[in-house]
Amino acid sequence: MAISIEDIKKLRAMTGAGLADVKKALTEAEGDFDKAKELLRERGLAIAAKRSDRETSNGCVLVKSVDGFAATLALKCETDFVANGADFIALTQSILDAAIAAKVKTLDEVKELVLADGQKAQDAVTQRSGITGEKMELDGYLVLEGDNIEVYDHMGKHTLCTMVQTNKLATDAGHKVAMQVAAMKPVALNAESVPQNILDEEYKVAVEKTKEEQVEKAVVAALKKAGINANLVDSDDHIESNIAKGWLTREEADKAKEIREKTAAEKAANLPAQMVENIAKGRVAKFLKENCLVDQEFQFGDGDKATVSQWLAAQDKDLKVVDFKRFTLVAD
Repeated sequence: MAISIEDIKKLRAMTGAGLADVKKALTEAEGDFDKAKELLRERGLAIAAKRSDRETSNGCVLVKSVDGFAATLALKCETDFVANGADFIALTQSILDAAIAAKVKTLDEVKELVLADGQKAQDAVTQRSGITGEKMELDGYLVLEGDNIEVYDHMGKHTLCTMVQTNKLATDAGHKVAMQVAAMKPVALNAESVPQNILDEEYKVAVEKTKEEQVEKAVVAALKKAGINANLVDSDDHIESNIAKGWLTREEADKAKEIREKTAAEKAANLPAQMVENIAKGRVAKFLKENCLVDQEFQFGDGDKATVSQWLAAQDKDLKVVDFKRFTLVAD
């Protein structure tokens, strides 16, 4: 049967599919709109399944806050061309709007939300995947509840969004702290809220780094005492290269290797445990200062080197950050 241009436009408006896809679906469905919509949905599922192993490194991240409920949501895709499309951004916004309205707490709940057009959110994503030919997936759903929440979409690019909650109304200060979260990517609000597994791993790394540095200092000192430039013998490849250039003799190289091996073994076996522990603890303290939001140096003040908590107190002695969330598509 003949398919009218009006019917094609109508189904395209309903589904967002391309003209050719809509015409083909209507033709196969013999003008039955419900059947044509189902055909488009099935094709979306087929494309999604076919591309299930593809990487979704692009996408759209949006954030919104309404009446004490804030959320950020990411809809991922394969290319920035699709991610920057108006229809893709509009779909992300419609799903986030529905999530905010329903005040859902989990990503699984988001996927089951019914949108304004009657589709479930996950089905709408699958359909859009069929239209674009790219794998798409919902991800990065984070929530904050309560009063005094400020949200921030970094540079309006929809790739990095943050939410910050303060203990009292402070719109401007909250916005600036949300910018701080975007720029400085804290891992926790304060030292007390850093997960123990992160602290344990940081301490372990700090201990190993401290031991390596102490051993290397001893090696460098021993080489210097023997009249050998440590920079010329810091690796086997470097040694061979310097011999070839005439900067180092084979005898000097062999002597350097002997000194390095002997000194490293002796120093490693006799490192003062308390010294290593103290230095490692200092490294962990530095990590906490750089990665806990309230202890970070505030980046949007007057250049006075104040921490975030100090800057907030200068605005209002009782003002504090209660919580924050951050999501980005870009590797930090």
